[in-house]
Amino acid sequence: MHINIYCIKKIRFLPQALLLLCFNLTHSASFSQSSVYSVRFLDNQKSFPKISEMMSREEDTLQKQFQAKQLVWPARFVYIRSFKYDSEMEVWVKNKQSEKYKYFKTYKICALAGSLGPKRMAGDYQVPEGFYYINEFNPRSLYHLSLGLNYPNASDRMLCDLSQPGGDIYIHGSCVTTGCIPITDGQIEELYVLAAHAKDLGQDFIPVHIFPVNFENPKSVAYLNRFLTSFNEFVPFEKSMQNAFYYFEKNHQVPPVIVNSKGEYIIDDVGVPATLSPKNDSWTSKKLSHPVQPIPEEELAVSVDKLPLFPGGNQAFKVFIDKLSADMIKELEPGQTKAFVLMEYIIDENGKTIFANAISGGNEKMDLKIEKAFTDMALWTPAVRQGKNVPIKLKQNIMVEAP
Repeated sequence: MHINIYCIKKIRFLPQALLLLCFNLTHSASFSQSSVYSVRFLDNQKSFPKISEMMSREEDTLQKQFQAKQLVWPARFVYIRSFKYDSEMEVWVKNKQSEKYKYFKTYKICALAGSLGPKRMAGDYQVPEGFYYINEFNPRSLYHLSLGLNYPNASDRMLCDLSQPGGDIYIHGSCVTTGCIPITDGQIEELYVLAAHAKDLGQDFIPVHIFPVNFENPKSVAYLNRFLTSFNEFVPFEKSMQNAFYYFEKNHQVPPVIVNSKGEYIIDDVGVPATLSPKNDSWTSKKLSHPVQPIPEEELAVSVDKLPLFPGGNQAFKVFIDKLSADMIKELEPGQTKAFVLMEYIIDENGKTIFANAISGGNEKMDLKIEKAFTDMALWTPAVRQGKNVPIKLKQNIMVEAP
């Protein structure tokens, strides 16, 4: 029996309270529901006028995309894997349990909060890392549409702050985030329809695996190694993520994952390259110098009760980012059609942006202009922790693309 991973259950009779992730369902379990239930899911979704109109529009587009890639529409199985530092989300599909997954397309994640490493508490701005599945289809999202993830999972519940683990993690539209995975409105429409059809056909647990980096990208792995020099406690965690990545690379099947009694992920070792080395600090930036961070890292808030707010709110921040992206088109180098600039910036206890640094992406001139645009922002409503205003570091991805 082939076992995949989508639900988490404690097997009490196993030694040392071993936790088995039964994320992967057998072929029969995946299709154990009656056709009545399957029909009801899409019917329920189409009862929302917004979804009904979108389905009519996107189904034809998706069918043509599948046909162009010699894929069968609609897909009965969908697998999503996201790469935080690379700001990319891959979608893989297949139509039989025994088949290998085939690549469909990559969506660009258009904003990023937090840093590498797993999410461990509410208000830390972190995007989770680990093994999740879609547990909610939300047509009424404030961010156009959203697909909810089952954070915290069994591992998270053992390792995170039990009093405030956080939640409400979504893949959604609108290019703003405080710890979710945002893609554009057009992309979330495609993904929503794709996932809705898979669920309608019986895939109750659509896997979403969130990796720190794409382990096939040497520059991304070098950046992860640099991160691990400061956060050695995450080395075992990131090695398990690497094992899962290469399991899929080798087999094109979702890896079986076990969570042990310590909350650690256990994944079959398929002979992965020894790319992770916390002592390897070979990462270099294209920039000759970086802005000096005025507040030491240990004095920045890692969790807050209230997140900082851009003047005018999240929608106004989206307008700011969209305008900045458009203004930077003229800074693209000859022959360059797009750039993705990853910014980190600090909002201090007064709401002022006191630090901005382009840590990857564009060119030197573009980076400097984006950094200035961030430091020139109007005052935010500052973050609050235990009734006190506190400084916090944020990250934001800027997508610059010529029309």
